[in-house]
Amino acid sequence: MTMAPHMAQHAAPHTAAQGSAPARPGEPRDRSRTGRGKRLVGVDAARGLALVGMVAVHTLPVYDAEAQRATLSWSLFSGHASALFALLAGVGLAFGSGGPAPRTGRALTAARCATAVRALLLGLVGLSLSLLPLPVANILPYYATLFLLALPFLGLRIRHLLTAAAAAMLLTPFLMQLALDVLPPDVHGNPSLRTLAAHPEAVLPQLLLTGTYPALPWLAFLLTGLAIGRMDLREVEVQVRLMLSGAGLAVLGWGASALALGPLGGYDAIAAATPQYGTDRIDEVIVYGPDPELPTTTLWWLTVPGPHTNTPFAIALSLGAAVAALGLFLLLTRAPALAAVLRPLTAAGAMTFTLYTAHLVFMAQRLHTGAPVAWFWAQIATALVLALLWRGLFGQGPLERAVATVSRAAGRAVLGRGPAAARADGA
Repeated sequence: MTMAPHMAQHAAPHTAAQGSAPARPGEPRDRSRTGRGKRLVGVDAARGLALVGMVAVHTLPVYDAEAQRATLSWSLFSGHASALFALLAGVGLAFGSGGPAPRTGRALTAARCATAVRALLLGLVGLSLSLLPLPVANILPYYATLFLLALPFLGLRIRHLLTAAAAAMLLTPFLMQLALDVLPPDVHGNPSLRTLAAHPEAVLPQLLLTGTYPALPWLAFLLTGLAIGRMDLREVEVQVRLMLSGAGLAVLGWGASALALGPLGGYDAIAAATPQYGTDRIDEVIVYGPDPELPTTTLWWLTVPGPHTNTPFAIALSLGAAVAALGLFLLLTRAPALAAVLRPLTAAGAMTFTLYTAHLVFMAQRLHTGAPVAWFWAQIATALVLALLWRGLFGQGPLERAVATVSRAAGRAVLGRGPAAARADGA
């Protein structure tokens, strides 16, 4: 699903940049790339993992009847793979808006214009795909909304971005929960061109607050990624800090939820306020997420850590896991041998907009239901092989190239001609 366009070469879920224009005298170089314009392959590899995770969640069984618990693939990836996509979308936005030194003036306006155009194209593709009979949630319309919400933040530095991300994580879930009782009924299912035209009063709140990937709470992932993209990601110290701090945040989110639900009485309060659920259904929400949204009987529901509950604890858990995964892949790809082993995953991660779109089209055929494990591996093998071949022969994926061409043209139109426009093309 995990996916999203990015300022450099991006289109939904793909982020990261290729190529680097020289800086003006006295202007800091964009350290998200080397002087040779080499990609940060660890970012691509992490995005490839996110794609694999989302395909797994969509295709593989949710419940292990023999073990009588959620499957390993569900526990590892549900809610976390899509969060990793959103985080990496923010990293890509940072790469395309100046890296460590955020753009200012007309260059920042151009970056915002290009991002807005990418968001609109991403939304058009996503809403069009939702016209198909998809049996899974489509993240692309939500990503388009996220990118539009990110426009005011593109000129901010790390401290302010992390502050805004913390606010999104801690405050917007309360807004989400309160909104469920006052906003128009959710359309439920995937927002499409048809539902947007027929019920805009329901689709817009769904995209912002009440859907599977509500953009306002999910700003926590995007803005954290934007802050990370402002760091020098080639430094090993930064990579280690990302891995350790991410793991710490994930443990904190899970542990704080367990404390709130257990010793602090949250679980009992939920059961007392929601007697129609019973303990079995409450446990299902904690493990499998809401269907389709959290009850509003008590704010104690905001202490559960389940996937797509979009509570502060669930966001902290998924955000920490995403940051740790990015740090780990940046570290692993420092070693040439490991980078070579991960090359198929890296290639897939560099064109996830195309591959995710193809995955949704495949899922709409519902061929996977009879043999989900076989079809999962068939999708992954096909994606990895096609990505290697396409990247070797043509470079950017077809959808990535199309969106990048249009959005860069929009950015150049704002900048006009001259050195500034050349720098925008190189970003």
